[in-house]
Amino acid sequence: MTKIGIIIGSTRPGRNGEAVARWVHEIADRRTDAAFELVDLLDYRLPLLDEAYPPSMGQYSQPHTRAWAEKIASFDGFVIVTPEYNHSVPGALKNAIDFLYAEWANKAVGFVGYGSTGGSRAVEHLRLIAGELQMADVRSQVALSLFTDFEDFSIFKPADAQRGALTSTLDQVVAWANALAPLRTG
Repeated sequence: MTKIGIIIGSTRPGRNGEAVARWVHEIADRRTDAAFELVDLLDYRLPLLDEAYPPSMGQYSQPHTRAWAEKIASFDGFVIVTPEYNHSVPGALKNAIDFLYAEWANKAVGFVGYGSTGGSRAVEHLRLIAGELQMADVRSQVALSLFTDFEDFSIFKPADAQRGALTSTLDQVVAWANALAPLRTG
């Protein structure tokens, strides 16, 4: 069965991303076309990139890198839940992505952003990064506003319309993950 990882892209104390990712997982888990798993960056405690060789060489020397690589390699696609920090991607998420190369290639990725503008600028930066890593980013995305989808900027209460955006994103991620399967096995 197709496996999709839902990555919590923030490690900040008090982060909103965990509630958002759990909402994504709750909705995704009702589907029968793929298996979904939450992946929390906090569980991997990745330091600032500390490998001697570029990730494209696949010569990982650190136990944390090998564990991260094994987890990411186990998926056919991803939904990345990301806040927007200073008009871009959180440093912890960018660092986690940069640790690997081949493990990301030929896999689908969709985005659930949140922030004052729905995380749209972070998502646009992630689309560029995904392209370099040979990932297929899907068109549909979820853009959650701190003003309308959160109470007091911290209690997640998504508008009803967000469910439709998420369903569309999940549909596209699963379809593309399946379409790319021959490239991952070839």
